[in-house]
Amino acid sequence: MIENTIRSAVTTVLGAVANFNRKRMKAPEGGHPYLTGIHKPMTEELTLSQLPVDGEIPPQLDGRYLRIGPNPVTAVDEASYHWFVGDGMAHGIRIIDGKAEWYRNRWIRSNAVSDALGELPKPGTRKPRTDTANTNITEIGGRTYAIVEAGGFPVELTNELETVAHNPFDGTLHNAFSAHPHRDPKTGELHAICYDAPVMDTVWHVVIGEDGKVTREEPIPVSQGPSIHDCQITENHVLVFDLPATFSMKRMLAGFAFPYDWNPEHKARVGLCPRNGSGADTIWCDVEPCYIYHPANAFETKDGKVIVDVVVHESTYARTTFGPGGAWSRLERWTVNPVSQKVARHILHDHAQEFPRYDERQSTRDYRYIYSIALAGKPDQLDMAGTELFKHDLKTGATAIRNFGESRHPGEFVFVPRSPDSAEDDGWLIGLVIDMNNETTELQILKANDFKGSPQAVIHVPHRIPPGFHGNWVES
Repeated sequence: MIENTIRSAVTTVLGAVANFNRKRMKAPEGGHPYLTGIHKPMTEELTLSQLPVDGEIPPQLDGRYLRIGPNPVTAVDEASYHWFVGDGMAHGIRIIDGKAEWYRNRWIRSNAVSDALGELPKPGTRKPRTDTANTNITEIGGRTYAIVEAGGFPVELTNELETVAHNPFDGTLHNAFSAHPHRDPKTGELHAICYDAPVMDTVWHVVIGEDGKVTREEPIPVSQGPSIHDCQITENHVLVFDLPATFSMKRMLAGFAFPYDWNPEHKARVGLCPRNGSGADTIWCDVEPCYIYHPANAFETKDGKVIVDVVVHESTYARTTFGPGGAWSRLERWTVNPVSQKVARHILHDHAQEFPRYDERQSTRDYRYIYSIALAGKPDQLDMAGTELFKHDLKTGATAIRNFGESRHPGEFVFVPRSPDSAEDDGWLIGLVIDMNNETTELQILKANDFKGSPQAVIHVPHRIPPGFHGNWVES
């Protein structure tokens, strides 16, 4: 009781200091880069029926393409705003019988969004600091969830993207969740490394069973409150990317909405946490300072090493308070050696890129293909401004490039297999492409094994869907 009283008093004082300093900040000249141009938020919720289609939608596709990202519902303080904290907005396109039945976009109902829209708050369990979910949207245990990291609980949605409730997996989640759970195709379990912003000394390995209930929340000791956006799994390990982006009291007190900063004093390391053992037995392997938002696949070699392919950033949060920043990014293969406790790095493709996806049936096993999107490639502007989609062949070392054309910007593309037992590259790549020439959007369905060929189908959305974070295909 005493500890909670002290914590509450301290939090109130720190919040007052942050609010005071926030009012003294100046908005960026020319507008906020993540609130203008291609990132300008949508201002209404839409429901569109029978979208026009070029080509033929494969009859095997029966489900929804879902995507989510930040989209403030009201005007925000541009001086303190960070791309990662905006109100969540989900987008979905329903595909059935070769038709695009509907498009919908809906704000995720946090308390602030419900207030802004004049609605009663949605039910459920929330963390006191935040109830915004804006980073990923996926199926867990047969239900649709909007999910986020840093402590916010998942938000359950209907198939039509209406908010049902703030739902920590029917009360089975107690600490925090992640934007990136990874499914083991052998067991059906989801694994994630999760952190809670106020907790400086612990992250958790969280496991969710096929029924959508949490079965494990194993604490892993850390220091300085690292921001761990993603993880990966192998047959025996969960990879923990403990890198020099940590909670910053200085940024919080200065009034910035996203209180994380680049911290050169924080040791960069990769942890191999035993999937079924103690977090205290995590094997930590040193690596040169850098940051990883997203890995592709990971697997173990016969001699006990771990291979993981990752998009590496020179740094993050160091060069801007508006978004990720960083001088460069590139695709690398890391070999993690639990004996020497070192990480060997090899460059696979030296071009600014992000959102690596692969055939997730191959998770925990050796594999061949990675699909990623090009970024702008300019220092401090590593955002959704590229025009290219990459297909990396890990066996030959070749990279095929599909260019969508001037001012046409792809988002994350997800691989959907043609059938449960089809070959690794036998299926479709599905993702949104923003056409800034006329401010419209296309959902493109590409044949993965004919990467540069004509699209299988193009579904037309008559407005610009702002660049978001992550998307997934969810079967009916």
